[in-house]
Amino acid sequence: MAGGGTGMDANGKDDLKIPLLEPSDAVVLDIKSGGNVDQGVRTITFKIGGIECASCSISIESVLQELNGVESAVVSPLQGQAVVKYLPELVGVKAIKEAVEDAGFEVTEFSEQDIVVCRLRIKGMACTSCSESVERALSMVEGVKKAVVGLALEEAKVNYDPNVINTDRIIEAVEDAGFGAELIGSGNDGNKVHIKLEGIASPEDMNAIKYSLESLDGVNHVEIDMVECKVTVGYDPDLTGSRSLIQFIQESGHYQASLYIPERRHETEKNHEIKMYRNQFLWSCLFSVPLLLFSMVLPMIPPYGNWLNYKLHNMLTVGMVLRWILCTPVQFIIGKRFYVGSYHALRRKSANMDVLVALGTNAAYFYSVYTVIKALISDAFEGQDFFETSTMLISFILLGKYLESIAKGKTSDALAKLTDLAPDTACLLTMGDDGNVISETEISSQLIQKNDILKIFPGSKFPVDGVIIDGHGYVNESMITGEAIPIAKSPGDRVIGGTVNENGCLLIKVTHIGSETALSQIVQIVEAAQLARAPVQKLADRISRFFVPAVVAAAFLTWLAWFIPGAFGLYPKSWIPKAMDEFELALQFGISVLVVACPCALGLATPTAVMVSTGKGATQGVLIKGGNALEKAHKVNTIVFDKTGTLTVGKPEVVSAVLFSEISMDEFCNMTIAVEANSEHPIAKAIVEHAKNRLPDHKSQNGNSSVVKDFEVHPGAGVGCKVGDKTVLVGNKKLMRSSNVPVDPEIENYFSDNEKLARTCVIVAVDGKIAGAFAVTDPVKPEAACVISFLRSMGINSIMVTGDNWSTATAIAKEVGIENVFAEIDPLGKADRIKDLQARGKIIAMVGDGINDSPALVAANVGMAIGAGIDVAIEAADIVLIKSNLEDVITAIDLSRKTISRIHLNYVWALGYNILGMPIAAGVLFPFTGIRLPPWLAGALMAASSISVVCSSLLLQTYKKPFAYSK
Repeated sequence: MAGGGTGMDANGKDDLKIPLLEPSDAVVLDIKSGGNVDQGVRTITFKIGGIECASCSISIESVLQELNGVESAVVSPLQGQAVVKYLPELVGVKAIKEAVEDAGFEVTEFSEQDIVVCRLRIKGMACTSCSESVERALSMVEGVKKAVVGLALEEAKVNYDPNVINTDRIIEAVEDAGFGAELIGSGNDGNKVHIKLEGIASPEDMNAIKYSLESLDGVNHVEIDMVECKVTVGYDPDLTGSRSLIQFIQESGHYQASLYIPERRHETEKNHEIKMYRNQFLWSCLFSVPLLLFSMVLPMIPPYGNWLNYKLHNMLTVGMVLRWILCTPVQFIIGKRFYVGSYHALRRKSANMDVLVALGTNAAYFYSVYTVIKALISDAFEGQDFFETSTMLISFILLGKYLESIAKGKTSDALAKLTDLAPDTACLLTMGDDGNVISETEISSQLIQKNDILKIFPGSKFPVDGVIIDGHGYVNESMITGEAIPIAKSPGDRVIGGTVNENGCLLIKVTHIGSETALSQIVQIVEAAQLARAPVQKLADRISRFFVPAVVAAAFLTWLAWFIPGAFGLYPKSWIPKAMDEFELALQFGISVLVVACPCALGLATPTAVMVSTGKGATQGVLIKGGNALEKAHKVNTIVFDKTGTLTVGKPEVVSAVLFSEISMDEFCNMTIAVEANSEHPIAKAIVEHAKNRLPDHKSQNGNSSVVKDFEVHPGAGVGCKVGDKTVLVGNKKLMRSSNVPVDPEIENYFSDNEKLARTCVIVAVDGKIAGAFAVTDPVKPEAACVISFLRSMGINSIMVTGDNWSTATAIAKEVGIENVFAEIDPLGKADRIKDLQARGKIIAMVGDGINDSPALVAANVGMAIGAGIDVAIEAADIVLIKSNLEDVITAIDLSRKTISRIHLNYVWALGYNILGMPIAAGVLFPFTGIRLPPWLAGALMAASSISVVCSSLLLQTYKKPFAYSK
């Protein structure tokens, strides 16, 4: 577990107030307002250099807290990081920076601009050139720092400066580019409550409620909807909650307030889009099927089709007029979307699929209109109209779009299933002062607040994250972790929202709600991953820039290549079908080239595969942070494993404690507890537990004489401090040597005997002399040897790196089958070893538990944090493995290989289709075989290519783990 989740008491008060989702950049501003960004508290995180001890961090904190407008300031002496909450109306980020620098410290990784992130739903994107156009339009807006647009996800993530621009102007920029846009969220929308109000008599009532809510502690921003009488409140869950806010409104006047749950816009819009394409296709069929009968079927069946040739005037026939009447609504009403799309594309000086379709159908339609006019005014004209070409073309493209929208909807199935895991209701208990239950109430899950006590019945889902305070049972976590076997839970254990209580009635205390729950964070990570653009997509981006202009040029050249030789009689007249001339044959070939080319398939090749695989990985307990991580992971040829908590179980046990001085065991244990209680390391926790168990009544007897001062961490070696008037060091031989503490032969023998048994020895020195030692064992994970062997069969070499001694490290490496070992290395040294391996051309994945592996995880090509549990937001990791099972390392690598392979296959299909389809459409085979691709069939093939790429990506949903360890 990262962070210190192992040291939690039954009430969950230790580290449970820390939000799980840490900032994703060195400098992050978490703005919880959508409209008026100046309201509420903002948070800024930055690095501070020159911090040498705890007193430095305390002095920085006091300097910052003296600033008017700074609500809180926390400075970590170990990480050199500051987290400052401030009111932007009273103090700016520049003043905060200057205050720290005036105190004599260096500020790094600091942004003087406020950066806010908002997410937009983008409508009307068809291919990569569309998403690029939106990105360009957003990037050109003053105040927008970064914009990423996801074609398959139909979303945009925009980083902007709220002092320069707001969300309304960002949406306006998208709409000016010819696309629809609506705000999904700004900042952190997880902790919002939507309230429906009744009894509102005037706008003044709404404003009064707004001002009252804004005055409450913990309320960050308030938005009101005068028309619907609704209010949306963003709040800090540590200070208030949704029930408290509703109760406050009801008590403040003659108003009725109730929870309002807005419908899921994305789901509704997806269904609307599918329904729209289906309806448009059916309407087009209403015209195109009769038109097909009149143009291609009935004329072949005399005498039933003879009436179509009845001449109304000159050469104008009944059939021509009927076909014109049936084609026109399809061309201009049903096909209006292609004109609108083309207009916006050309206005922004780009071209997309709409341009190709509009050019092709217009060429067919207006040439047909020309033949009708010519037939009307001439008594000798013999020509053929192509009304069925444009009608059939539009119908097939709409069918393709309908099927494609259904398939694209399925790419996010895994994410939708995750979102739906949490139940809608929960059983809230009201507890008396004596701890007895006063009442049970069923409430909406949206009304749960931190520290609520909930009752979870057998077979029910946990609505939020919490800690069990009463009851025993088994919990099925397979939907979050992929672990099929239910986990035994008892008081003090943490539970994840969305998992199922298999048996036993459990009482839990709520620790995380809204965006802080593990489920919400998993969804956020997967959504961010699906929005991130994989490097392999650059190929499609490059092609899309010149694709459409090249196709238009190719279509024009095709027309010329057939028309000019035909006009000069350079090919036999027998090649020209009956009722056609050279111009019409050339026009058919040109239109076929226009509509057969498909830029959409190229644009969908990467994002659809990434969407399916990241969603599938999430259901298997493997969180892959985007296409970049996928692409790097598939190239990995060397995996570096940390030892403690990665190859080993991570729950060390003390097997012996030996004294090497005249100190008593009780005093020895008390001093060890005093020092190690301040450490987060798993071995330290094991020593503290063992030492307490050796004391009378299992309690340490630390009095005033045992006050700990000058606590200092020696990375990779141990800790030291003053306990009363004694200097105590607890660590390995490296720490003893660096502190000039002599190690006697008797102690050396104790070390060597234990190290041969793969045990770690921890020495306790008091005032420069060794007082005693602990021997600690951490069993190897049962699946470790099989996993290392399987990785070898995949062509991946395994290396172990640890801060432990050489003897223990070698013994464990031998047990699991690892040949290369680096031992006695501190956390920064691990990163240096990885850089050395990379310099030799190795592509490195680092697997660690995230506790002290951050430098190594960052240094590696791919960082994998294993055993994250509900602390899924480990910033240093590219891939987060929720379970502590090494099998998932194989799953992550294998899934990335399968995904990249699928992306390459999609590109082969999409590019191969265009490379083969366009020459056939241009008539390359026609002189030799007589095979010609009619425009309507070319349009059908174009639609089929997009569907085939999406369906190819959907096959990743059938992915199964390549390796499963059986005990």
